[in-house]
Amino acid sequence: MTGVAKCIGSVSSIKEIWEKRIKKSKEDLQKEKRTKGAVGRLAQPWEDRIVLAKLRDRVVIEEGRVIFRIEKEEWKTIPPSLIHLPHIHEWQIHKAGLQKIPHFIASFENVTVLNLSRNAITDIPKEIGKLARLRELLVSYNRVQSLPKELGCCENLEKLDLAMNRDLDELPTELRNLKKLYHLDLSMNKFTAIPDCVVTLPALEWLDMGGNQLQSLPDNIHRMEKLHTLWLQRNQLEYLPDNISYMHRLDTLVLSNNKLRDIPSLMEGMSNLRFVNFRDNPLTFEMELPALNISDEDEDSQEMFGREFMHFYIQEARKRVYAVLNMHCVIR
Repeated sequence: MTGVAKCIGSVSSIKEIWEKRIKKSKEDLQKEKRTKGAVGRLAQPWEDRIVLAKLRDRVVIEEGRVIFRIEKEEWKTIPPSLIHLPHIHEWQIHKAGLQKIPHFIASFENVTVLNLSRNAITDIPKEIGKLARLRELLVSYNRVQSLPKELGCCENLEKLDLAMNRDLDELPTELRNLKKLYHLDLSMNKFTAIPDCVVTLPALEWLDMGGNQLQSLPDNIHRMEKLHTLWLQRNQLEYLPDNISYMHRLDTLVLSNNKLRDIPSLMEGMSNLRFVNFRDNPLTFEMELPALNISDEDEDSQEMFGREFMHFYIQEARKRVYAVLNMHCVIR
């Protein structure tokens, strides 16, 4: 009986020792976690301060404008710490590999310029519509595939550059609300037509849609009453609507590398047209201008050449049509 008691006592002692060790081990583990947590909480503010200091190094002041500038550095994302610098007027971020515009962009109420060209941005967040003071949005040479309708809320936007995003092929109708937009670059994308909202922009003066897949121009193109510069090179245009002749403020029209077969005779009356280019189009009539004394270095003469060619072509085309009609009358 005594031996059994001793055995039981030994087992109990061993069990108690193990329980104490397990308990201590758990306590040590919890203590270690609390210590790490405390250290982590202490380390986080220091990390934030380091990031914020790095961001501040990219802030400069030029002529009273606070500019956040990054160029040719690897910044795929913008740290949220930037929110602590709310007085920035301009973002100038180029060739940084930036993949997206952060949603906290809405916190920067004073921003007037977002120049994010030559990055890897795929979309523009709807929060951009909160930037009531935004005047310029430049996101050329990115990978933007669509625009949020909220961009139409940026009522002070004057310049929008979306060139060379490649897959962009439409715009939200809400952009018609951009009453102050005067400069729009949609070149080198996949538009097959000029969006209706573009035609109705009341302040538009400069439009580049070169390098797209335009097959025709809208018949109401003359509604762009203030437009003075129109770039349409490298498209698939086969004809021009007669109403283009009512664009009385148009002084620069580039139509090279299209599929035009004719030049509307009404364009002869476009007296403000200073520079026009019809080069590399399969025009019906082949003709050359009378010898002109044109210097390659004389820009005015080069511009005159395009305009003179247009007038000469229209006159010659009219003569040839009359000649054909007269021939038919004689035969009859």
